[in-house]
Amino acid sequence: MEQPIHFDSPDDREELARAEVYGLLSQLFYQAPSDALYEQLRVAPTVAPAPGAFLEASWSEVVAASRRLAPEQVRDEYDALFVAIGKPEIFLYGSHHIAGALNEKPLVALRDSLRRLGLERAEAMAETEDHIAYLCEVMRFLIAGDDAGLSNLAVQQSFFDAHLRPWTERLFEQIAAHPRADFYRSLSVFARDFMAVESQGFDLLETR
Repeated sequence: MEQPIHFDSPDDREELARAEVYGLLSQLFYQAPSDALYEQLRVAPTVAPAPGAFLEASWSEVVAASRRLAPEQVRDEYDALFVAIGKPEIFLYGSHHIAGALNEKPLVALRDSLRRLGLERAEAMAETEDHIAYLCEVMRFLIAGDDAGLSNLAVQQSFFDAHLRPWTERLFEQIAAHPRADFYRSLSVFARDFMAVESQGFDLLETR
């Protein structure tokens, strides 16, 4: 699931930048960052990796947090927030935030959508498809894929509106408000801002 991230090419198209942000969010919410990924964050420019001045402040906070905190602190934070033998502090699953319980109707609806797109969860992935990391990875694929029948704005908007828009803002605000969140507070604020830009962009499609 882990992929290299690139922030410094001024010629990157806007769509590639969007895909890279989704890919980064997928990596960082699926597990604590590896040492290699964390080092990339530490040396990343503070200019937001996707167009839009609205993202600059929150992206700068992500970079600042990565420079301030040691990798092991971030690993401990991830485990404290999202990993537990019983009930974690914060659930990263859409079903929990939409229906109030895991493995509910939102997951069934998501699986139907993925089936229509010809996508399925990799056997190596332990989490269910409504995990925020999986959904971000699907969006990355829908933006950066080679199949024009799938990788187009109409399909992206339909998937985003059905499976991310209803609950992700609530998730990111919950993370940001948690007293044990530090790096993930910064990341969740950036993710919230990025999703807001995405929502606004998709809304504009309907007015054209």
